[in-house]
Amino acid sequence: NRRKKKDDNTLEIPSIPNPFPELCCSPFASVLSASLLPKATSRKKQVIKVYSEDDTSRGLEVPSDITARDVCQLLILKNHYIDDHSWTLFEQLTHTGLGRAIEDHELVMEIQSNWVMEEENKLYFRKNYAKYEFFKNPLSFFPDHMISFPSETNAAVNHSGILQMFLSSSTYPEIHGYLHAKEQGKKSWKKLYFLLRRSGLYFSTKGTSKEPRHLQFFCEFSNSDMYMSLTGKKISGAPTNYGFCFKPNKSGGTRDLKQLCADDEQSRTCWMTAIRLLKYGMQLYQNYMQPYQGRSGCSPLNITPMRSISENSLVAMDFSGHRSRIIENPTEALSVAVEEGLAWRRRGCLRLNSHGSPIAMSNMGMSIHRSQSWFHHKISREEAQRLILQHGLVDGVFLVRDSQSNPKTFVLSLSHGLKIKHFQIVPLEDDGKLFYTLDDGHTRFTDLIQLVEFYQLNKGVLPCKLKHYCARIAL
Repeated sequence: NRRKKKDDNTLEIPSIPNPFPELCCSPFASVLSASLLPKATSRKKQVIKVYSEDDTSRGLEVPSDITARDVCQLLILKNHYIDDHSWTLFEQLTHTGLGRAIEDHELVMEIQSNWVMEEENKLYFRKNYAKYEFFKNPLSFFPDHMISFPSETNAAVNHSGILQMFLSSSTYPEIHGYLHAKEQGKKSWKKLYFLLRRSGLYFSTKGTSKEPRHLQFFCEFSNSDMYMSLTGKKISGAPTNYGFCFKPNKSGGTRDLKQLCADDEQSRTCWMTAIRLLKYGMQLYQNYMQPYQGRSGCSPLNITPMRSISENSLVAMDFSGHRSRIIENPTEALSVAVEEGLAWRRRGCLRLNSHGSPIAMSNMGMSIHRSQSWFHHKISREEAQRLILQHGLVDGVFLVRDSQSNPKTFVLSLSHGLKIKHFQIVPLEDDGKLFYTLDDGHTRFTDLIQLVEFYQLNKGVLPCKLKHYCARIAL
């Protein structure tokens, strides 16, 4: 009775408004909210291991809520790399031969929590030039024959409008086309007509019919991640090398994978880009527009991006006379550039070999390219294609390698139009001097460095200029 009387007296006291409601979230919570405490006390530290292309690794002690972009930022600072917004963290599933570029906003610890210990999965740090290329050049990513628009869209939509539709919540363009799908529990693949809609991925049970009664649900993306097949036909027996799949977040085996395969790279790129936009939407655009904005306290430094100079702002100048002049004739500018390059190379050779013989200078010219980041010694054609694919199929991604069919020649492997092309660099000897050429001797270079520098400024016989090289970085 006393307790009841005490409770009654308590209820009779009028309630006093709390002048600081943010300090008391609930009557059972602590007086100080966890968000008001110092972050150092509430954030745990964990150690992750990140690999590079040459299989060197580095351990990093990072907060448990660190994002992939912040991990890249840490490695950029520790290794003194230049940040051109293309550094990316990759997840590679060794056992299944799958890999994907981790989105900048994803939490690294959540990704590792889905790994199975015995599979030895890895995180790789490398460049991916195609990460946000669809924002700059949507025409290459969404071919007209694979995309259609809702019936209420009357006017023709250009490619910039397509991106706006992908990012909006009201309308969504439909991606459609044939894909090879692996049947669950079987080794066989079946070619079906697929449709990508906002609610998920569907396939038609009757030809190319889009009627609801003929559409069967295949996959949704909120609880799964999309991976690219890195092994081609070896593990899964896919009919082509352009495979990708969906893996549930909590799945460790291959039985739950939903595997697909496209007929060409353009089709696979279109499907994967559209699914990325469908899954992440506006978050991708924010990552693209604000690459340095990380979680509070995770980014080590607020770094201002390096200023880039457009190629259109560069002009050829002649400083040989008393007054400088602009060279307006393209042919004259080209010849001057080649002449200056040859003179600079000769001066460099004389400086480095001032006490040597002409034979020593010739040998140096033959081997000077081995120290360059774009040169890959004795790798196969398949390995070169894999490296370029991992760096992104953007026009101008390249590397130079030794030729396997002819040991005296070299090969320039170049990405253009979502395809990888290979050009043979042939050595020529004239008057006892050795030159290198791509166009049967019409344009000659004393070494491979001069050749690469020339085609970085001039397209020449190539389909595009050399822009981004594939490098095997070391951590």
